[in-house]
Amino acid sequence: MQKKKAIMIGAGIANMAAAVYLIQEGKWRGDQITFYSLDDHGSNDGAPVDTVTDEYWNKNHPLENQKGYVARGGRMLNYRTYVDLMDLLSRIPSATEPGMTAEEDTRDFDAKHPTFDKARLLEGGKGIIDGGKLGFNNKDRVLLTKLIAMPDSEEEKLDNVTIAEYFKDDPHFFETNFWFMWETTFAFRTRSSAQELRRYMHQMIYEFTQIEHLVGVNRTRYNQYESIMLPLINYLKEQGCKIILNRRVIDWEFKETAMQDEITVTGLKMINTKTQEEEHVVVDGDTGVLFTNGSITDSATLGDYETPAEENMDYGAASSLWKKASEKFYNLGNPDKFFADRDASEWVSFTLTTKNHVLLNEITRITTQEPGNALNSFISTTPITPLGQKDVNMSIVVHHQPHFTSQKPNETVIWGYFLYPRRRGEFVDKEYIKMNGKEMLEELLGQLSKVDPGPVNIREKETEIYDSVINNIPVYMPYASALFNNRAKSDRPKVIPKHSTNLAFTGEFVEQPYQMIFTEQSAVRSGEIAAFHFAGIPMSRLVKTPRYDKDIPTLMRAAKKMFD
Repeated sequence: MQKKKAIMIGAGIANMAAAVYLIQEGKWRGDQITFYSLDDHGSNDGAPVDTVTDEYWNKNHPLENQKGYVARGGRMLNYRTYVDLMDLLSRIPSATEPGMTAEEDTRDFDAKHPTFDKARLLEGGKGIIDGGKLGFNNKDRVLLTKLIAMPDSEEEKLDNVTIAEYFKDDPHFFETNFWFMWETTFAFRTRSSAQELRRYMHQMIYEFTQIEHLVGVNRTRYNQYESIMLPLINYLKEQGCKIILNRRVIDWEFKETAMQDEITVTGLKMINTKTQEEEHVVVDGDTGVLFTNGSITDSATLGDYETPAEENMDYGAASSLWKKASEKFYNLGNPDKFFADRDASEWVSFTLTTKNHVLLNEITRITTQEPGNALNSFISTTPITPLGQKDVNMSIVVHHQPHFTSQKPNETVIWGYFLYPRRRGEFVDKEYIKMNGKEMLEELLGQLSKVDPGPVNIREKETEIYDSVINNIPVYMPYASALFNNRAKSDRPKVIPKHSTNLAFTGEFVEQPYQMIFTEQSAVRSGEIAAFHFAGIPMSRLVKTPRYDKDIPTLMRAAKKMFD
């Protein structure tokens, strides 16, 4: 249903993409578009610590040490599959590279700094593991092949099936190098959705053949806020869009109809989080509402070098609003599947800032690779899973430096994460979630010492490394992997729900044919679909999605790789 104005609930990449397409393809003016959001970055963040400590929960829990940088997470791009994202970036100027589009900026940087990971997996007593040996047995191959061969039309057979349940007769699968790399590259767990694993195996099948080196990974020049979100923000502001921040939308007003199946938003209630005053916005018949109905960084909390990140029990700003809509209308999914099971979705990350390159140089020596090439995952030397198996303890990303435009030449920024925050450290005897930044660094140094080939172990430089620390920011994210939670296809609303006259859903918690989540690709495409719908643009003009899962040469290479 064509509209003349748009209200965006949330200012993440999905809704910002929608605004760009409304302006460029729908020929809308920027002043026809208004954003209401808590922040202007969504889950694509990255900033000096002292600029973000007043966001969300942490504004009432200030940090003692506000030095250094923080990025709750990071994005590894893939040009082959992120086609909608690259189309979007081609439409806006870079924020840091004059004369380039944001796409040209990213391609230019990536061409000069291609990824080739030499130390994807490391294990004590063995050092760098040959990840090219995936470690499959015949049962692994059969079950994985069935998943890859399953057509889209049969995907609902995997409704409410976890990866552990799919491989229930094959626990060996979870001891393979393939699983160690796959779970840490994409943040899958054994409790994650087998349906989503199938989608990844279909859409990322090209990368299956080269996962040990991550050569299909493309990276932005700086953190995703400065390289992706800031170009979007600058462009949309220049076009006249209104971006109103510090607003938490808390309730809907819907048109009442006899059968209660027509979805028409007539008003929004929100809180100004600066003044705590309630505000009301009328939604008229000419206005479309684009709602990002979940965020993996909602309810996130920060700690610092001496303080762990405390747990925030908030259900989440976006998901709370989704829940209210789903309780009124039957076809808007089930947010509890994603936001009421923290044990399946939580993880802890950290952003370490140092005043010199001592630690950076030691990691380079141990892993034999330059910064910007790696996702290093450390495998436990003893069983740590419920099945009595080894697993990855932690992973780190050593960015190409600088990772922030304001970063000083002598400074280093390193990011890492613990996929299972309730597990106990190997070198610090407490759960990862209870560690402060110093203890997380201690755990990292312990893991590095186990795989250090010498002749001088990194332990010999511990004092120098600790003295170099500016800050290490732990971040607890209760919903970081929520989009992978076990689900049925009906648990997520469609971008344009049936019987909706003016409400669209965008982001990572919407159901789109074939698309995999936890990618900029699916978020951008949802915004593109919503924009085309409200602008009256035929869906045939959407960016075409490549289907490598139907490409015979790609499938042949994948089959061959299974036997390596």
